[in-house]
Amino acid sequence: MFDGRFRKGVDRVTTPVAGALRRTGLSPDHLTALGLLLALPAAWAIAVGHLGLGLGLLIASSVPDLLDGALAKASGRSSIRGAFFDSVSDRVTDTVILGAFAWYLLDTHKGHIALLPMAILGVSLIVSYERAKAESLGFSAKGGLMERAERIIVLCAALAFSFFMVPLLWLMLVLTTVTAAQRFVGVWRQANAAGHGPPPATSRGSRRSEFESLPVADRWRAWREANGWAPRATRYPDGPRTTAGARWHARRQARLARLGRLDGESSVPGSSGDGRRPGSNRP
Repeated sequence: MFDGRFRKGVDRVTTPVAGALRRTGLSPDHLTALGLLLALPAAWAIAVGHLGLGLGLLIASSVPDLLDGALAKASGRSSIRGAFFDSVSDRVTDTVILGAFAWYLLDTHKGHIALLPMAILGVSLIVSYERAKAESLGFSAKGGLMERAERIIVLCAALAFSFFMVPLLWLMLVLTTVTAAQRFVGVWRQANAAGHGPPPATSRGSRRSEFESLPVADRWRAWREANGWAPRATRYPDGPRTTAGARWHARRQARLARLGRLDGESSVPGSSGDGRRPGSNRP
């Protein structure tokens, strides 16, 4: 929200400052590293209970993070490497600061309230991941009620009004969760509008019409396979099965051959002279 609605006003302030910093020879990476280094003593001060000092150091660490992008534009030194360094340093800063809040709440409050900053950290990482993943896919996932600038402002308010710290952290968790949902829905709609949604479901009627358009032989084969009929090569692995007529003909030839052998044996000595087979009772 802050980045979208107040960006022009912030740029009007930061652009002259960035022009002055450009003449000093500082690079955007120097400012990013300075903000990261100042976040470490800020986290220590918050964890041990020096909330005023922690507030000052947290503001001091946020100023270089606010100016590094403006300096990159003013000096013409914007790069993918610098954007990567800035994004990683922001995640490290969020981790150490919210970890310091958890440490402080663990020392000053009872129960499981110390897990509240850890929950905020988890949802904040989801928000950042949604933007990074959306941009890698060619979509935009900016905006929301609780971006990083808003989270820093709420944390500063929680340090300035420590008696109201826990309710502010609960509010921050709710709004950050809403922001994650907003970005998810936004990217979902962009993907659908770009035609990257799932293909339409095929109705049963269209499947039936496609089946009926096949040749009769293909439909018969598909029906047999759907009902568990194995192909002939599977049912008879030793070779194709012969037809009933061929089997009858083979049995008839075997029987005739056997009768022919018996008729030939009737002429040997000891056989009956009337040409009948042994054991025959016909006259």
